[in-house]
Amino acid sequence: MYNSSVRKRIFDFCISIFLIFLFLPLLILICLWILWSDGRPIFFISKRMKTSTKSFGIFKFRTMKLGANDGNATGGNKNRLISRSGFLLRKYRLDELPQLFNIIKGDMSFVGPRPPLEKYVIMFPKIYNEVLKSKPGVTGLASIYMSDYEAKVLNNVDNPREVEEKYISCCLKKKATLDLAYQQSASMCFDVYLMLATLAKSLR
Repeated sequence: MYNSSVRKRIFDFCISIFLIFLFLPLLILICLWILWSDGRPIFFISKRMKTSTKSFGIFKFRTMKLGANDGNATGGNKNRLISRSGFLLRKYRLDELPQLFNIIKGDMSFVGPRPPLEKYVIMFPKIYNEVLKSKPGVTGLASIYMSDYEAKVLNNVDNPREVEEKYISCCLKKKATLDLAYQQSASMCFDVYLMLATLAKSLR
């Protein structure tokens, strides 16, 4: 199965090393910008699940104000918690560049299901037992085709409990369906296509 193959791991490792060197000036500039605009810490580490039983710390540039947590789905209630630099970083997904180091560590792949919070894995074990047979990814079918829909559903909801309910009822299972569809069709060519589609969407 390509999802767990040595070939996919070699591809991920080599491309991530290349991109770290390519984007090194940008990474340094973002670090300096966050430091100047919002202060420390520059990075944010969130606990996510890479299998149904194993967790890891996902690396991101900090985009939220100090004291804000990442304990539920993004929604309108979080908009006021985003830092000055965070809006632009999130818009172009630049906050996720540090996940290149997660890929090097082997916690993530370039393409796969977005790593879920532990509470969703506990709430829906049957779904995530299947979804997390693929290594979590920086992007994937669900990331590309559900992000606009998820934003539309959640961005106008300002109550954390309602955000949670909307995410579970409207988004979670649809994303899982797309993740499982990727799992059945995974290949190196498909991964390259999804990576390029993600880049094109970010540039748009």
